[in-house]
Amino acid sequence: MTISRRHLFLAVLVLAGFCLPLNRSEADTQTKSRPNILFLFSDDQRADAIAAYDNPHIQTPNLDTLVKTGFSFRNAFCMGSIHGAVCQPSRAMLNSGRTLYHVPMDLKGVITLPQLLKQAGYTTFGTGKWHNQRDSFQKSFTTGTAAFIGGMSNHLKVPVVDLKNGKFQNKRQGAKFSSELFVDAAVDFLKQQPQDKPFYAYVAFTAPHDPRMPPASAMKPYQNAQPPLPKNFKPQHPFNNGWMTGRDEALTGWPRKPEIIREQLAEYYGMITDMDSHIGRILSTLKDKGFDKNTIVVFSSDHGLALGSHGLLGKQNLYEHSMKAPLIFKGPGIPQNKSSNALVYLYDIFPTVCDLTHITVPPGVEGSDLAPIWRGKTDRVRDSLFTTYEDLMRAVRDDRWKLIRYPQINKTQLFDLKEDPHELKDLSQNPGQKERVQKMLAQLKDWQKKTDDKQPLTSDHPKPEKIDLTGRKRKPDQHQPDWIVKKYFDSE
Repeated sequence: MTISRRHLFLAVLVLAGFCLPLNRSEADTQTKSRPNILFLFSDDQRADAIAAYDNPHIQTPNLDTLVKTGFSFRNAFCMGSIHGAVCQPSRAMLNSGRTLYHVPMDLKGVITLPQLLKQAGYTTFGTGKWHNQRDSFQKSFTTGTAAFIGGMSNHLKVPVVDLKNGKFQNKRQGAKFSSELFVDAAVDFLKQQPQDKPFYAYVAFTAPHDPRMPPASAMKPYQNAQPPLPKNFKPQHPFNNGWMTGRDEALTGWPRKPEIIREQLAEYYGMITDMDSHIGRILSTLKDKGFDKNTIVVFSSDHGLALGSHGLLGKQNLYEHSMKAPLIFKGPGIPQNKSSNALVYLYDIFPTVCDLTHITVPPGVEGSDLAPIWRGKTDRVRDSLFTTYEDLMRAVRDDRWKLIRYPQINKTQLFDLKEDPHELKDLSQNPGQKERVQKMLAQLKDWQKKTDDKQPLTSDHPKPEKIDLTGRKRKPDQHQPDWIVKKYFDSE
């Protein structure tokens, strides 16, 4: 049978049409069917600082509801940091889907998750902490209210700015406590949103990051019932890990006093309880507006915090309490009150949201889609996990075993997390574990090669391992309010 040139030409046009992008009306129809995304992101929140995670010493009723109506990843980690402000690289990785050594801290030249969603037809809104410079916020969000372009601040004096029509305006000092300020902005955004256009709302709290200065109402549950000490509390860290006297570590003296640690834990929990109450306001608004049936809620934090564990206070270490963070997904199609112990990174959130919103993952994203785990298609996305801090520490762990290497002092730790989840018994010098140590060191090197980490694991001129900080003088940073300075600094 002979095909005319005219018919052949028409056939080519039809086939070509399948390869062309959707026209505006088709794209609009597709975006209407996509779920909204509400991303709630706390600051410095330990993975165990939620009551529903077997912690009866903290009050978090709204986060508990998310746990019971959503899917929890109980082994979610920040990969680490190139400097002391761990919050910044954590957020750079989160918003780019890339590993630590493959992403610039200002996100320049990298497509961000909200930027991708904006290009796909979403209205993208941001409020709260953005630690990765103004330009990346500007390219990421359609609009923003009370954005804090920085790392930390007094919670009653947060410098904020709005983004309207692509330009920053209304630079000011926040007139309310940080969590209330940011949630007011998010609630106002939700109330103005139409039903027929999907949105991505990024609400990044500065709580419970210090200064730990919770409103008095949030401290009531803890005034006569202070939290107990962490099970791995120590007065001092047993050796010099290389980051012993940084700003975070100087928030109380050495040796750590149990009564001071319990007071600071109470204030930390108070910050979380206050934040939780405002999260409740967002979730109520979501329901009142009828968005709850078509909205994916994601809750996480940038990393954890020591707060007395191992004699440390900050997040500049690779123990579980400091690199692990809570991670919850809740919404249509997601199982309720279920969890996974799969090893995941916070930068896995990027491709997971792409899956949920039916958007192609862009080149350069290194994270793994987590949705197949709750869909029952797999029980893991990786067999091991790598964490890193400056040139001071490297770690690798699997489902049971964890090895930490300290290159500057040529020291290794090995923990059996099944038998010793609080990392108290170092097995690295056990003759029966010699082969395991060597195997995990090789695994660590493989991760370094994969992620372009150039740090040698051994020093030719190791620094002293022993250290005693008893009585060391401390100075408060400029963000601590007067009462904290008087209580935790002037009293010494």
